[in-house]
Amino acid sequence: MEHITLLLGIVIVTALVFDFTNGFHDTANAMATTISTGALKPKTAVAMSAVLNLVGAFLSVEVAKTISGGLINEEGIRTEVIFAALVGAILWNLLTWLLGLPSSSSHALFGGLIGAAVMSAGWSSVNGSTVVTKVLIPAVAAPVVAGLAAMLATRLTYRIGGRADQRATAKGYRAGQIASAGLVSLAHGTNDAQKTMGIITLALVTGGVIAPGSNPPTWVIVSAGTAIALGTYLGGWRIIRTMGKGLTDLAPQQGFAAQTSAATAILASSHIGFSLSTTQVCSGAVMGSGLGRKGGVVRWSTATRMFVAWGLTLPAAGLAGAAAEFLTKQGTWGIVLTGALLVAGAGIIWTLSRRQPVTVDNVNEAAEPAGVVTTAMAAVTPPPAGPVTGDLSGDLKTTIPAPDAEPTRPATV
Repeated sequence: MEHITLLLGIVIVTALVFDFTNGFHDTANAMATTISTGALKPKTAVAMSAVLNLVGAFLSVEVAKTISGGLINEEGIRTEVIFAALVGAILWNLLTWLLGLPSSSSHALFGGLIGAAVMSAGWSSVNGSTVVTKVLIPAVAAPVVAGLAAMLATRLTYRIGGRADQRATAKGYRAGQIASAGLVSLAHGTNDAQKTMGIITLALVTGGVIAPGSNPPTWVIVSAGTAIALGTYLGGWRIIRTMGKGLTDLAPQQGFAAQTSAATAILASSHIGFSLSTTQVCSGAVMGSGLGRKGGVVRWSTATRMFVAWGLTLPAAGLAGAAAEFLTKQGTWGIVLTGALLVAGAGIIWTLSRRQPVTVDNVNEAAEPAGVVTTAMAAVTPPPAGPVTGDLSGDLKTTIPAPDAEPTRPATV
């Protein structure tokens, strides 16, 4: 068994950096709805999510084994390929974070790995059947299933609680949101933290440190769980704003339905080794819960940009990974240049993000005004049942303008 070389050490550190970006990129999956509905304060929410992500990393290794021994053929893959794949994934993660788009960190990693492997050893290095059955099919099916489940759960929730006191039930649903958000965080740790475990394990196999087919060593599990927990604690406030306020306006009932549906889908997929995107699942659930409430609408302009990002993630990260691998194949100077480009790209993106920062203080501001389609739908759709906040004790005449009232003055309600 060989010792860990300098290059292998750099790859492991880069993998943990990706895991860190995965954490703050995907915090929104668990906590955006909880923050937007006021069930938890932002800092409390991300701290809770960080702890549960760390716990979830220890619950399973099925997804890690899919990545380390199923996605690409281990034979003939050099350690530099893993480094190039991580460069592509990190740059795409940072770019979509800058734009506030909840794209898939998982697919960024897969795309970077596939692109780098193809550049290094050709298409034969990729296990096409695994890509289709455990990546592409779940990518299409999971958000649809979660969205439909959330829509039905939302409708059922409003029907059951339609005659109950809304203020009393809202407290119960907020408590349910906290529990379901914790479940999503736990599920995220079981799925996304394992992807970095799988990458590090694959790097250790290519470096001859462990045998092919080995489970992730304990130190890999601990380091990957810690990295994603730290990233989660920082909070990806840009994407939290998009998920919590940019897609739809959520009530506590909807948040509870969305998070429960998403957590169920993620935990089930982790159990059978499907490496699905928690971002896509949670986004689908949020949209489903928005459509499930009478009077609720989805901001399709934001959703469309998000769908485009989903479609571009695999090929874009793949091209970036292939380009990085082209450089690393040139030798030591190519590896150094690739690392320098990664640092420079990350620095530029960070500088651009400071022009219009999104922080814990402004995360619940509207992401963007409603579009034409959303406004039209809201105008023709009856509002949801809920408590009447106005004073109805007065005479009905006070709501109707007098005959001699100015025609341009709005009615008082």
